[in-house]
Amino acid sequence: MYNVKDIAKYIISYSYEQNKPVSNLKLQKLLYFVQGESYKVTGEPMFEADMEAWQFGPVVPWVYYEYSNYAAMPILENYDINIEEETRVIIETVIKRHENNSVWSLVRMTHENGSPWEKTYVDYEKRVIDKQLIREAFANDVN
Repeated sequence: MYNVKDIAKYIISYSYEQNKPVSNLKLQKLLYFVQGESYKVTGEPMFEADMEAWQFGPVVPWVYYEYSNYAAMPILENYDINIEEETRVIIETVIKRHENNSVWSLVRMTHENGSPWEKTYVDYEKRVIDKQLIREAFANDVN
């Protein structure tokens, strides 16, 4: 299992290297999909950090605040992060799957009826999304 900051830095760097840098909001959605894909592929979470149900979907608060100074602008950073091959494949698969989706398309995807976010979100509250909800949602996903 990885520290979420390393996974976030890998997503940022990989996206930047592909000339498709991510915004903070898109990074949050990709972290959610990476976590779900990890459950789907390995049966385990990629990172231990909790995700919270915020207005625009799942968020890892620490990562959000770390990159909040970018607002909606692309995060133009390149980090040297050591990630194992199996993990890189999962992350890169998710990024490639969603690289052409707008951030608002990703937000809509996380808000689908019955999604972990939808089951957790309450207006103006930041509640932790139960990891089991994420596991179950992606175990039943055909993507």
